[in-house]
Amino acid sequence: MTPAKKIEILQKLIQIKSVNDHETDVADYIASLFASYPQAKVEKVPFAENRDNLVVTIGNPDGPMIGLSGHMDVVSAGDEAAWQHAPFAGEVVGDQLFGRGASDMKSGLAAIVITMLEFLETGTPLAGSIRLLATVGEETGEYGAATLTDAGYADNLAGLVIAEPSGLDNVVYTARGVIDYKVVSTGKGSHSAHPEKGINAIDNLMKFYNAVGPLMAQHTKTDPVLGGLLHNVDLISGGEQINSIPAHAELMANMRTIPAYPNQVIYDELEALIAQLNQEDGVQLELSYSYPEEAIPGDPEAPLVQLAKQISDTVCDHDTQVVGSGGANDGAEFLRAKGDFTSIEMGPGSNTSHQVDEYVSVTEYLQAIEVYKQLVPAFFDQVAEKDAHATANN
Repeated sequence: MTPAKKIEILQKLIQIKSVNDHETDVADYIASLFASYPQAKVEKVPFAENRDNLVVTIGNPDGPMIGLSGHMDVVSAGDEAAWQHAPFAGEVVGDQLFGRGASDMKSGLAAIVITMLEFLETGTPLAGSIRLLATVGEETGEYGAATLTDAGYADNLAGLVIAEPSGLDNVVYTARGVIDYKVVSTGKGSHSAHPEKGINAIDNLMKFYNAVGPLMAQHTKTDPVLGGLLHNVDLISGGEQINSIPAHAELMANMRTIPAYPNQVIYDELEALIAQLNQEDGVQLELSYSYPEEAIPGDPEAPLVQLAKQISDTVCDHDTQVVGSGGANDGAEFLRAKGDFTSIEMGPGSNTSHQVDEYVSVTEYLQAIEVYKQLVPAFFDQVAEKDAHATANN
């Protein structure tokens, strides 16, 4: 495949406005690229209307399977007038290709799709199989990855590469988890001249707010790579008008967890606090979560991690760093699958994700394809060598 064709595929992906929805249009376009290869197994896995995940499997089913994953949704472009380059055009200026998702993460998605297409195009014999896991809804909760995991598509992988925009000079082996939660306070409305006839939902919500900060601050353990547990209340709303006692109030908070504090530890503490406050007269608080994800522990010396570093060093002629990530990714869901495998994050991108005039370096995008093309067969060799060593020692 020519470089021009590879760039065109990325441009077409960017031109599909899959802003927190309509990922099916992306899935259909990618599926069309595999249509002339009957040996590719193409499956659409629905999450909701216009929101289909895509799974494409190629290669030797008798060997190990490596997962290559990318999400098809992008965040909103915001005020498009603020962009110098139209957010859904895929304009190329010099070595920069602009557009919403150019970095996060349609360039990574395109790179792994093209990697698979080139294996098919050249008839490259593979010692194992490759499974594309293209997901919906990563930006708002990883629920596409959850759907695929629950359906068994990530079961028994030998390894997983998520093409998030780490930059090819980084291999991410560990990542924070996330807990988004909401607390709703239900009170009783009344005229503010007669507060004794009502129950102030804001007052009761603030009891939780004032208690949860010190509670979370007790978690003082830190991870040498990820740092400490983070807790932020980011949204608060309540009341209807200035002269009425509020009958409703709510807050939403975001937490970034670390392996030292599994999510269940946090759930137990939040739920115990809610139960304690609800014992007070007039307090009615309700807690809910929105697609929480566990932290990814990882091992910097894992064979897949070191192999990815070695290949990126060679292809890109730089010293690739083995690092952690403060953001959650689909790997947290896929690691719930059956089997024990390493998940890494490595893909092309820039520091403009979610920003105006988001872009990716065309050079790095094309290098990513070469990195993946070398990584896949080298990984299969690595697994075969490990299996042979294990057999010899039995």
